[in-house]
Amino acid sequence: MNVPEPVPERLKRRDVLVDALRAVLRTDQLIHREEDLVAYECDAVSAYRQRPLCVALPESGDEVSAVLKACEKHDIPIVPWGAGTGLSGGALPREDGIVLSTARMNRVLDIDLQNRTITVQPGVTNKAVSDAVAAHGFYYAPDPSSQIACSIGGNIAENSGGVHCLKYGTTTNNLLGLEVVLADGHIVRVGGKGMDQAGCDLLGLLTGSEGLLAITTEATLRILPRPERAQALMAVFPSIEAAGEAVAQVIAAGMVPAGMEIMDRLSIEAVEGFVGAGYPLGVEALLLVELDGPASEVECQMEHLQVLLRDAGAGEIRVAQNEEQRLKLWAGRKAAFPAMGRISPDYYCMDGTIPRGQ
Repeated sequence: MNVPEPVPERLKRRDVLVDALRAVLRTDQLIHREEDLVAYECDAVSAYRQRPLCVALPESGDEVSAVLKACEKHDIPIVPWGAGTGLSGGALPREDGIVLSTARMNRVLDIDLQNRTITVQPGVTNKAVSDAVAAHGFYYAPDPSSQIACSIGGNIAENSGGVHCLKYGTTTNNLLGLEVVLADGHIVRVGGKGMDQAGCDLLGLLTGSEGLLAITTEATLRILPRPERAQALMAVFPSIEAAGEAVAQVIAAGMVPAGMEIMDRLSIEAVEGFVGAGYPLGVEALLLVELDGPASEVECQMEHLQVLLRDAGAGEIRVAQNEEQRLKLWAGRKAAFPAMGRISPDYYCMDGTIPRGQ
């Protein structure tokens, strides 16, 4: 007589959960076979892997609410998942929980040029926001390195920034309103199209909370008129310290560039071998600086900027003469992470905050 093997506890737990979720989602909105779950074992931090019980793919705020209610009833942990491009472990799955992916919530819901806002679902990519309003002469300022792939929901969860956060701020400075779902399934709206809201700064509390407080289902973002002119330059320095001093001198002069980024020798050589951005090899440090605004203002500031950089020890200074050259300069900086991946099996990624005087 053949005695059936006991079903592992994990599979029992999964079967109960999948049955509960099938009551609120279609079959194609659930991923639960072991071989299909491999893609959700980790986000961009691939050194840490756990396979979730299943993945839910809701398409609306109501469906997110229904999933959260089902998980609360069965005491199942939930990890919200945007595009899986994060490098800080904000979307690492759990073996005893589910991944709630917002990938299918990818619609632009409203474009309000009069109030300079756009409302989107969380699965819309960062770049798609700017693309949606580009024909009207507007854009969305935060621009993480992964902006082609990363989603707005993930940007809000991580308070993402980008090379232009120096002048325009991170996600929290460009977020006006949210629709979120709380752990018990309640749908709540915070903020709106106005620039200021009365009461506690709940938007600030939710932004950067990595999905621990609520799951975003709609976001109202601030869009900006595209500047009349944007021009970037690359300055070569004999040391990282000299490049850092140049940054201090530019800020001390009262100039706030749209973006300013330092790259050291290893980063330069890795990036140049990866994308061919035109960076010089064999140099110790580069400083990329971009100015934007009215054409006359940019022209005047660009002259002053070059004087400041040369006084700080810059050797070669290369100014982008057109949009293609500007984008090429930034393409190297934005490719820094994958470029490092070509020469090293693993590396630490840290955002350091250093007092200007040091």
